[in-house]
Amino acid sequence: MAPRGGQSSTKTSKSPDFGNSDFVVVANRLPVDLERLPDGSSTWKRSPGGLVTALEPLLRRRQGAWVGWPGVADDDDELDYRPVLQDDLHLHPLRLTTDDVAEYYEGFSNATLWPLYHDVIVKPIYHRDWWERYVDVNRRFAEATSHAAAHGATVWVQDYQLQLVPKMLRELRPDLTIGFFLHIPFPPVELFMQLPWRTEIVEGLLGADLVGFHLPGGAQNFLFLSRQLTGVNTSRGSVGVRSRFGEVELASRTVRVGAFPISIDSTALDQAARHRDVRRRAREIRAELGNPRKILLGVDRLDYTKGIDVRLKAFSELLAEGRAKRDDTVLVQLATPSRERVESYQILRNDIEREVGHINGEYAEVGHPVVHYLHRPVPRDELIAFFVASDVMLVTPLRDGMNLVAKEYVACRSDLGGALVLSEFTGAAAELRQAYLVNPHDTDRVKDAIEAALNQPAEEGRRRMRALRRQVLVHDVDRWARSFLDALSESHPHDGS
Repeated sequence: MAPRGGQSSTKTSKSPDFGNSDFVVVANRLPVDLERLPDGSSTWKRSPGGLVTALEPLLRRRQGAWVGWPGVADDDDELDYRPVLQDDLHLHPLRLTTDDVAEYYEGFSNATLWPLYHDVIVKPIYHRDWWERYVDVNRRFAEATSHAAAHGATVWVQDYQLQLVPKMLRELRPDLTIGFFLHIPFPPVELFMQLPWRTEIVEGLLGADLVGFHLPGGAQNFLFLSRQLTGVNTSRGSVGVRSRFGEVELASRTVRVGAFPISIDSTALDQAARHRDVRRRAREIRAELGNPRKILLGVDRLDYTKGIDVRLKAFSELLAEGRAKRDDTVLVQLATPSRERVESYQILRNDIEREVGHINGEYAEVGHPVVHYLHRPVPRDELIAFFVASDVMLVTPLRDGMNLVAKEYVACRSDLGGALVLSEFTGAAAELRQAYLVNPHDTDRVKDAIEAALNQPAEEGRRRMRALRRQVLVHDVDRWARSFLDALSESHPHDGS
């Protein structure tokens, strides 16, 4: 049974209890959300997301378990935290209180680590209380995982919220094979060194047998920091994509370090985009927008790393200069709400919505805005229809670990139509070389790329999209997961059983 939460001691003690799952995924969130109903009861609701898509087939094949938070803060310990079988998935819910969410998640994870790992676009906040809560919650995740995992099981820990779990879990269960994958960028050395708890984070990750990043650069930064902060010996050669792993030599074992660019379920998206209902809805979207000659599209979480302001500024200037026509070109921005209790995100929303209003006030006609802005989640089939309907996809983050939206757009364009304008500061840029690659800090070059994409010859557009689709359809999410787990299976944990 998973622990029922609350504050735990500062020491981990070796647990004698084994679970019965040979494969365990550990993530901040479960693949389902617990929803409280008006009558006081609760129900599970499926949580869509790339991680769920990637790992669910593996969990089913291996009869695995998933440890995570169900998405509801619980101060009174009112909910049932016993393991549950939901939709044939073995779930181990972990309780978080309101203070846990405020300090571990909204605080240290998203106001300290997130901005630090995204090139300090917003200044990170360093609070000792947040760090202590992060340690405590990571320990509870490790303890819950220890109870879920069978003897000798494989455990895959996910992302920046849980970077201390590998070391804590190894202390509890040295019999386990432990992998860790970071879904966001790993920062340059000089930025990471600002973190007061830099050594603890590196040591936490070194509890794993395999530490994975999207790109070779992140892996090599981690190898350097391991040498610098812990004094261990590491390999010094270059790290390749899904090959040429780096190694960290510890006293009793070797940690492998590698690059594994994540992807999407491209086949499923390709098939969905071909469906007659989706094609019909795409035509309806164009009609609802006034049948413009060209539709520009942005799809993002409302986050300061995503560069939504970059594309708004570029589009505004293109309209002002007459390089985009207000009567035949529109921009649709779909912005999913995100971290709405965090002040920097509240400020961002106000700024974006003010700029949308300014552009429409300057260039729109009555009943015909030039920017259509939606601040709400969009259902999957509707999103696919927007991908099919649009002529130019704008993906302009200032920093992004991968950016799966770019790959999703490409997967949906079986007609070989459309064009992709892509920030070179995304992980996806290393793979999607036939996109119009831009430096989002250079507004003039962003404008040039948008103009080129709007006016590209049909044959050039098909050539670019054909090459992009070849990359995305071959390197799908299943290949990502298999390549990581194959590399992990070649690791040999210290035999502490």
